[in-house]
Amino acid sequence: MVKHLLWPLYRLKDDYRLRPIFHHLAAWAALLALILEINLAPSGLQPPTERPYLRYFLIVVLALTIILPLAARSPERKAKILAKDNFYAAAITLLNILNIVTSKYTLIPAIFFPAPDRIIAVLFEDFNYLILVCLFSSGKLLVTGFFSGALAGLVTGVAIGFSKPAAYWLNPLIKILGPIPPTAWIPIVLVAFPTTWAGAVFLIALSVWFPTSVMTSSGILNVQNAYFEVSSALGAKRVYQIFMVGIPAAMPLIFTGLFSGACSSFLTLMTAEMVGVKSGIGWYINWQREMLSYSNVYAGLIIIAFSFYSLITLFFKVRDRVLVWQKGMIKW
Repeated sequence: MVKHLLWPLYRLKDDYRLRPIFHHLAAWAALLALILEINLAPSGLQPPTERPYLRYFLIVVLALTIILPLAARSPERKAKILAKDNFYAAAITLLNILNIVTSKYTLIPAIFFPAPDRIIAVLFEDFNYLILVCLFSSGKLLVTGFFSGALAGLVTGVAIGFSKPAAYWLNPLIKILGPIPPTAWIPIVLVAFPTTWAGAVFLIALSVWFPTSVMTSSGILNVQNAYFEVSSALGAKRVYQIFMVGIPAAMPLIFTGLFSGACSSFLTLMTAEMVGVKSGIGWYINWQREMLSYSNVYAGLIIIAFSFYSLITLFFKVRDRVLVWQKGMIKW
């Protein structure tokens, strides 16, 4: 039934004269959202902002959705931009609906669901020294814990892959302790470590250690024996086989473990900061929640999403650079 009702729209989309309209749905969605934002009066139940930040944001989005396809230097680049047009249109439409529900008619509690205008205002007005300090603190904690756990995972994984005695002693330890969620260790960490920061580093390192160790050992054990036999026939010593044959051949699975560990470290970081650490973006969100300042809470979530997306994108750039022969096989 729905298909028959929407069939005329599908026919219009196939019309070559109207095709440019359907290829720029994001621009039309941004224009509609801007018109509704200007013409619909707010309900008055949401605290007003000093400036119409949402209007500024929609104007910038409208300009980008028009300019980017036109400024594309190649047909491939333009096709790549237009391929995401429907997603951008859906995201802008969702923002428009949220604005109507919260700001224009306030159909949901204003204290827990602030208008998009207020959230954007926090990002512009309150992105101050405190948030920057929290971001730096979270970054320092994440980097310390991630690299500690990655190094420990690489060492144990290589040891299990190349040494039968190490595999005998370490495999049961990994199988028993590894599946335990890192956050389950919080009660013990709070009493076992001298500071909450050191305990948080341990939790993050633990969340990275398990997948890195498992995937590293698995990658090394799956390397073909012919590689080691050839290198041994050419006079390669054991150390050379480990660092120049085994580890490079296992790199795809090692990066898979590091990626899984990175995702786990993000979750552990936020939990550790909300529980005990007295700084960081997770602490900031929890503090703002206690102050019932939910516009700051949502702004903090946006900052977290952008930061973690940037880190994962950087991670895949490094992976593509190291595993150049596999570039394009796993995309982000």
